[in-house]
Amino acid sequence: MEEPGKARCPYPFARPGPLDPPEELAGLRAEPLVPVTLPSGDEAVLVTRYSDVRRLLTDDRLSRRINRPGAARISKNNHMFQDPRIDPDPPEHSRVRRLVMSAFTPARVEALRPFVERVVDELLDGMERRGGPVDLNEALAFPLPIRVLCELLGVPAADTARFRSWTDHFLSVSRYTGPEIGAAMRELSAYIGELIEAKRREPSEDLIGAMIRARDEEDGRLAEYELQWWCRLLLLVGYETTATQLGGGVALLLSHPDQLAALRADWSLLPGAIEEMLRWKLVGSSVSMLRYAVADIPMDGYTIPAGTSVIPAVDSANQDETVFADPGVFDISRDAAKQLSFSAGPHFCIGANLARLEVEVATERLLKRFPGLRLTVAPQELRRQEGALLEGFVELPVTW
Repeated sequence: MEEPGKARCPYPFARPGPLDPPEELAGLRAEPLVPVTLPSGDEAVLVTRYSDVRRLLTDDRLSRRINRPGAARISKNNHMFQDPRIDPDPPEHSRVRRLVMSAFTPARVEALRPFVERVVDELLDGMERRGGPVDLNEALAFPLPIRVLCELLGVPAADTARFRSWTDHFLSVSRYTGPEIGAAMRELSAYIGELIEAKRREPSEDLIGAMIRARDEEDGRLAEYELQWWCRLLLLVGYETTATQLGGGVALLLSHPDQLAALRADWSLLPGAIEEMLRWKLVGSSVSMLRYAVADIPMDGYTIPAGTSVIPAVDSANQDETVFADPGVFDISRDAAKQLSFSAGPHFCIGANLARLEVEVATERLLKRFPGLRLTVAPQELRRQEGALLEGFVELPVTW
């Protein structure tokens, strides 16, 4: 194994094709700790094995607070999830997370199913009226999750279009400059502040309304800045990951006719198909999982030294041959429920239930409405976003 200070190769890894996992992931588990260079030029190490990744995601010695001296940065222009006024680690993170999680319980998410179905049907009606070809991103994948999230949070429907630009800036690695990112975030912060004040004047039963009540009526549960920060974060990261997963998952099915035929023959395979799409980690690399070791962390056969910048490489864990047989094969009949794309432990994605619901409803209704659905370009001609934290598709041209 190389010394952690000797960077082996740049990370994120390049993909050989838009729907293919990076070639470097094949057999990467031969070394449990792999040195890499990040887009910022800083060095970190990938933890590659499923068992190690899962263990580290629950280890409080691996901190999410990376805005500290000596810690690696993802990008020179963007500190992304870092804010000196917000503690991203337990117990502070857990305190606020418990409040937000109340809106994402399985029962509350299931109660949103009729709304999700109605929005999907409206979007598919629009596709049918326009006729093909269409960009599936613009016709379905992006409009659905932003409308659902705004319904959950209580954001006026007329304002949903504004979040696309703000999110693009927030998730930039190299596409925008530091000043451009800062300006976009100031615009969003001003919007959130105005929205909170409007809901204080006219109380609501949505998530933002519940968070306001926790701030104003239950002393000590939520600070004013925490209220604004979490509202901003949920709006920024709560929809593009789902949009990328939905559009990319459909493209993955369309590029594997045998798997698509199996699904059409047996719709009970759909939940498992979604887990397999998640295992494929279509949204991109694990660079956003960057952490910092605040103490030595003994592992099985090696130690992660204190002061090391670490990426628990979920993309590698999801390709671990000891957990997933023939991991390079897209197989919707496999048991992929152990995939880690939603993370694990105290930072498990709070929107996982909602994302699964949206992808399930949209995928089934889309494929049933348009039995002849197909890509209008070869899968290898699809283009992924460059310079962004999420490696979504520039467009997904389909017809039927």
